[in-house]
Amino acid sequence: MDATRTIVETVGKLRQRRTAPLVLELDLTEGLSEGPPADPVTALLSMRKARLTEVLSGLRRARKDPRVTALIVKIGGNPLGLGMVQELRTAVVKLRAAGKHTVAFAETFGEFGAGTVPYYLASAFERVYLQPSGDVGLTGVALEQRFLRDALAKAGVEYQLGQRHEYKTAANTFTQNHMTDAHRESTGRIAESVTEQIVAGIAEGRGLDPKRVRELIDQGPFIGSEAVEAGLVDELKYRDEVYAETVDEGAHLLYVSRYAKSALSGRLPHPGAATVALVHGTGMIRLGRSGRSPLGGGGAMGSDTICAALRSARRDEKVKAIVFRVDSPGGSYVASDAIWREVVLARQAGKPVIVSMGDLAASGGYFVSMAADVIVAQPGTLTGSIGVFGGKPVVGELLGKLGVVTESVTEGANAGMFSPSTAFSDEQWQRVNAWLDRIYDDFVGKVAQGRGLSKERAHELARGRVWTGADARTAGLADELGGLEDALALARRRAGLPGDAPVRTYPRMHPLERLRPPESSEDRSAALARVRLEAWGPLARMAGQLGLPAYGPLVLPGWWTIR
Repeated sequence: MDATRTIVETVGKLRQRRTAPLVLELDLTEGLSEGPPADPVTALLSMRKARLTEVLSGLRRARKDPRVTALIVKIGGNPLGLGMVQELRTAVVKLRAAGKHTVAFAETFGEFGAGTVPYYLASAFERVYLQPSGDVGLTGVALEQRFLRDALAKAGVEYQLGQRHEYKTAANTFTQNHMTDAHRESTGRIAESVTEQIVAGIAEGRGLDPKRVRELIDQGPFIGSEAVEAGLVDELKYRDEVYAETVDEGAHLLYVSRYAKSALSGRLPHPGAATVALVHGTGMIRLGRSGRSPLGGGGAMGSDTICAALRSARRDEKVKAIVFRVDSPGGSYVASDAIWREVVLARQAGKPVIVSMGDLAASGGYFVSMAADVIVAQPGTLTGSIGVFGGKPVVGELLGKLGVVTESVTEGANAGMFSPSTAFSDEQWQRVNAWLDRIYDDFVGKVAQGRGLSKERAHELARGRVWTGADARTAGLADELGGLEDALALARRRAGLPGDAPVRTYPRMHPLERLRPPESSEDRSAALARVRLEAWGPLARMAGQLGLPAYGPLVLPGWWTIR
């Protein structure tokens, strides 16, 4: 009898849970992951992070679910990119419009530090709570660039770098000791555009006049009581007080990602159903497989992996359209070109390709995007940077100061051309510039072809200049402003699919399965079979931050992070 009673009670509790009001939670303390893990190491390191696609899917479902009464989001100190923040803000605004209660809670928006972007996210919610000991670091937008030329010269290092053209400023880190006029112009416009977006969002969300928001930015940062007085925060409360006020008795708490997964598990698509393929391309672009360093070198978009995913989606008869999610500052020209080719082939096969840009889709990130049918970007996405740079450091003098003697034996006039021990000869420098011209001409030509522009107009928009998504749309480098959900909806419409047509993520494979050897070069998982784990990860990360050509000639400058 006791066993029977236990079973009955358990079933009763499960039924009660299914019918009880739901309060969804989202904890952003660890940030969000952009897409599925590309390798076992990334899978392990991202276990504690919710995935953006799951969060967006869950919030979309919650809008029509009568059980969902509220959303509580803890905004932590782990910064999110501006594009991702705008994705979340849009989802929250739509949830509010559906009549759901939305609450943002933070222990602090920047603890003695900048908190403009986290607070910008919070301003989309109906109620904003701050821990009594917290602050609101609403201080505006700052983009810094460090110049190493003079410091390197003191050490005996000279950089020989060429760039195409004046706005391709990654090389300036090593070749200048100040911002050039073009550099300052483009950076100033980015800061201005981002500030316009943040001011407009905070003003709308908090019911303030935009001029007043500008004034508050100049007055920040604020301690908690000042933030309440200024109308930036509703109340100062601890977490338990926020939950006590928001969660009614009998309501069930559930993380948004779990809520999204529970919905998917109950309605798996029919095996033969028409679908939209979602291909994620994240990180620096390089030849070979996607992966990362176990020592923290960061993720990379491998051309073999992404090309295989696009190829697999193109050949899958059930796939009627492709959404290519790009979040990359660029990298290898050759790898970018290989991915570009697969986008072209997908379109030639009659499958619409919609690019959804994340925080970044610049330089090589724009290269892989420009052949798509439609480019969708967030207003705060950084894109463009259509240009190239390349060269090398010359460290012979430094080595001499350290007592290092370098000798070499070569066969061929230019065999030692890329040695950092000696400078380029005049003839070798001509070859470097011919290489830069070829890449730039190819890049601009493909921009013109993909975007329906004259080559002259494409060059005018190029020259290495970085644009926000809002300005890129005005210039014709992007088509629509929006996020991943908008891109998926557009792909369904282009393919003539219903609004709830399923989405399949490519590559469709667990990271551990990629360790097995492929059967052939046409095995659709062949490019995913071997994981690349570089032992030099920290050095690679440092090189990327400094804009070194180790990642390839199509790279965005290293100041792009907006906090």
